[in-house]
Amino acid sequence: MSVPHLVPGAEFSADADRLDRAQVHAWLSREAYWAIGRSRATQDAAIDGSRNYGVYRSGRQVAYARAVTDCVTFAWVCDVFVDASERGRGVGRMLVEGLTADLDTFGLKRMVLTTGDAHGLYAAVGFEVLPSPERWMVRPGGAPT
Repeated sequence: MSVPHLVPGAEFSADADRLDRAQVHAWLSREAYWAIGRSRATQDAAIDGSRNYGVYRSGRQVAYARAVTDCVTFAWVCDVFVDASERGRGVGRMLVEGLTADLDTFGLKRMVLTTGDAHGLYAAVGFEVLPSPERWMVRPGGAPT
């Protein structure tokens, strides 16, 4: 797998064994608006049930993302996070391009994600606004009452 966007001194990896799980949990549970308060057990279970990606600099993890996928037809890209010290240096693009390159090997019909603030990053690697958002539905957590 090749990563088109390279960042000097940074390395993309799809090896889940390299993840710094404690760091990933700290980032997401303390700094990511969508995961504030997420427990370590929940984060570890999410990692175990997903394809995982990281960017590393000098042996230290500086970015993380995961994809929930059947590796055949569909993937949901989520938990994309870049350490504050690395933002604006191309690390996020490297992470997302590496992730999509890996997932593209499966010939998926669709990859989806949601973002509150990184539309430009995702558009640069081929993501588009949903063509028919009225077809999509969501069921919030918990059983219906």
